[in-house]
Amino acid sequence: MASKEPSLASQAVTLVLDIANGRSTLSKLIPPCLLLLDAVLCALVIWKIPYTEIDWKAYMEQVAQYVAGEYDYPSIKGNTGPLVYPAAHVYTYTALYHLTDKGKDILLAQEIFSVLYMATLALVMACYWKAKVPPYVFPLLILSKRLHSVFILRCFNDCFATFFLWLAIFLFQRRQWTAASIAYSWGLGIKMSLLLVLPAVGIVLLLGRGFSGSLKCAMIMVQLQIVIAAPFLQENAKGYASKAFELTRQFFFKWTVNWRFVGEDIFLSRPFSLALLAMHALVLTGFIVNKWLKPAGKPLSAILAPILQFNSPFSLPEEHLVSSRVTPEYVMTTILSANVIGLLFARTLHYQFYSYLAWSTPYLLWRSGVHPVIQYGLWALQEWAWNVFPSTPISSGVVVGVLATTVALIAFQKDKSIAPVSDSVRERKKV
Repeated sequence: MASKEPSLASQAVTLVLDIANGRSTLSKLIPPCLLLLDAVLCALVIWKIPYTEIDWKAYMEQVAQYVAGEYDYPSIKGNTGPLVYPAAHVYTYTALYHLTDKGKDILLAQEIFSVLYMATLALVMACYWKAKVPPYVFPLLILSKRLHSVFILRCFNDCFATFFLWLAIFLFQRRQWTAASIAYSWGLGIKMSLLLVLPAVGIVLLLGRGFSGSLKCAMIMVQLQIVIAAPFLQENAKGYASKAFELTRQFFFKWTVNWRFVGEDIFLSRPFSLALLAMHALVLTGFIVNKWLKPAGKPLSAILAPILQFNSPFSLPEEHLVSSRVTPEYVMTTILSANVIGLLFARTLHYQFYSYLAWSTPYLLWRSGVHPVIQYGLWALQEWAWNVFPSTPISSGVVVGVLATTVALIAFQKDKSIAPVSDSVRERKKV
């Protein structure tokens, strides 16, 4: 008796599922189609939605003083206050200052930022594809209302920092260690928010490039910061350091997106600030020990002891083996989990910080292994909360709740067991 042929509807469902899960040759068409769709959406946003002035005018006022010859950082001010970003921000917006007729051509600025958005999105999609993320996750990369607003309607400097963060991830995935280090350092030179992923970047370099190679990359990053800051350091080194990387900044409760639910008294209190710092350090240490150092196949003590003596914790054969374990998936998971941990325990988050989060969450939720319905549900909750303006106790609770859930899901996700490097090297020698 002949077997019954699947119905047309059944075949259609199978095809859709195969495409969505990357099992079809048509799957590779999903990213470019979504990219094209988002390009149209960006054009519609510029055409239909009015630009909103927040920081652009201040950026231009500050850059105008730099162009006029002012290099004393504490003296450079705009209508929102003093300049509080590193030197790469100044150079980036100086270019925009000249391109947009001293900041007067807002439409051109929006068009430039829409191109920046599309370039960043293309990098993000390339990184996702390299990490073998299935196509069903990709629509989440283009659906954020808040993200389009941050890039195209606000022109924040976070957009450039986000671009260079993803460029660094893209290059790390392809083992372009020096180029990735330069991209990361330039992004950090635009805004110090990228300090949140510095521990992960350091570990990726140590395991992927080796001890001596990672030191060289670290020196390149430091030297780049010194070179770009040189004019300001010569004028007032202390003033530059205190403003460009100001770690003692006072925050306003009225702008917080994440801690509205704790109340103003707690938000402004020193114990709350110290508690966040302690929890950040604790969770970060847990991820370093239990997650990020797993490819090393050695305990933390066996890695730290030689490093403190400026020696490599790995022999040459071990170094090659460990480096082979630094996969595109490992790079993405390590750097993005560090980013989300930092955002979870941040002293405060403003709406523009969503540029760092929006493209991190879909990957981490997928990586955690939870059901796609839960992935989309948590993403939708996050998107809703970040679009509530001004924030409310409920919306801010959701912001923190989704961040905490994402971190917890990644923390409890089971990693593949990895043999100690010494055992693996012995096995290779036998072969």
